[in-house]
Amino acid sequence: MGEKKQNRTVAIGLMLFALFFGAGNLIFPASMGQNAGVNVWWAVLGFVLTGVSLPLLGVLAIGYSGCKDLEELAGRVHPKFGLFFAVISSLTIGPCFATPRTGSVSYEIAVRPFLSDGGSDMVMTIFLVVFFVVSWWLSVSPSKLVDRIGKILTPTLLFVILVLIVKSFITPLGTPLEATEKYATPMLATVQGFIDGYGTMDAIASLIFAILVVEFVVEDGTSTPEEVTKEVFKAGIIAVGCLAFVYIFISKIGADSVMAFGIQDTGAPVLSKSAMILFGDVGAIILAIIVLLACLSTAIGLISSCARYFNRLIPKISYKGWVTIFSVWSFGVAMFGLKTIIVAAIPVLMFIYPQVVAIVFLTFLHKSFGGRQCVYAWTMGLTIIPSLIAGTQTAGISLGGIDTFFNTMVPFHSIGMGWISFAIAGFIIGLIWKGAVKSKAS
Repeated sequence: MGEKKQNRTVAIGLMLFALFFGAGNLIFPASMGQNAGVNVWWAVLGFVLTGVSLPLLGVLAIGYSGCKDLEELAGRVHPKFGLFFAVISSLTIGPCFATPRTGSVSYEIAVRPFLSDGGSDMVMTIFLVVFFVVSWWLSVSPSKLVDRIGKILTPTLLFVILVLIVKSFITPLGTPLEATEKYATPMLATVQGFIDGYGTMDAIASLIFAILVVEFVVEDGTSTPEEVTKEVFKAGIIAVGCLAFVYIFISKIGADSVMAFGIQDTGAPVLSKSAMILFGDVGAIILAIIVLLACLSTAIGLISSCARYFNRLIPKISYKGWVTIFSVWSFGVAMFGLKTIIVAAIPVLMFIYPQVVAIVFLTFLHKSFGGRQCVYAWTMGLTIIPSLIAGTQTAGISLGGIDTFFNTMVPFHSIGMGWISFAIAGFIIGLIWKGAVKSKAS
């Protein structure tokens, strides 16, 4: 029984890794490695904080809190905020950005390079229809996710990535060159790597995927909160361990590749050109397998998780109905193309990510301040302010004097980290408020 449960935990952990690991998790570290050059390991350090540590903490936060979903967790701030935050987070990693990106990236890397004419709108449409139909089919039976992803797709995905990494050590592409401006010093590289990790969206996704993980753990007979947290932690360690391994070595490939073909605009050509140099024509096929498996796995997880939440929110529409809605919606957004999706997502991520980090850390500090709502409200309330400013600035919306004030007076705002001082100030004010005002329960 113990061995069977252990095998199940490993399968859940591999499933969680596959759900996290989309093509963006390959593209972003490859591009970062190129730009970081000799400072690549500092950039990796920052990237791992947002791309590895935060997803693990997010999964643990749901298990530790005992909350049934993200809405209940964020509802500790206020029930209306909980609803708002859960909906906007689900739509961000669901049909608005992350799920459509899985289809678009699959086409750009795994299909277009094999087309002699460079592809067409018709070919892209046909591919996206097939991609999201398959995603829909694999999402309508969530009880089979562990077997389909954790035991089949993920081991294959890891094996193919491992082949690419091993080959890059046998015949290196080159050695790292000087870093670009944003990564010019170890400190800048670490901070930029931290922000680069936003693009994976995994910290947001962790708060959604954790629902699936907790449900699977409970189905295996785990009942007490302590046991649930322990089992979720084991599965989470397996998932983020695989993520860290891939990030480290894909970043290295990116850093080594500049000597071979120069700095590229995105990570997609970095991977495709590297694979071609390392394996010749076979390289493109290997990369196609990696991307298709990664994107399909992620699409299934995103559609399933979002459908489960919205089915609870609006039960009049069945789970299968929500899977269908999100699959069609994702297909429609994917038709706009990869570049449009990425550009549109950045301002939203600059707004959401600081709040994700704040709510996760508040969850683990919950007992230290007695779970008082005032601490949650003050911390999140102040965190939202610089997050909103950063989002509007990233979107190219000028706020005049407000922009000037935040850029010059708020520490680290110019590098996208101004929310930290606001979050700390809000937490301190919340604690003072807690001491001055008795709770309603008292």
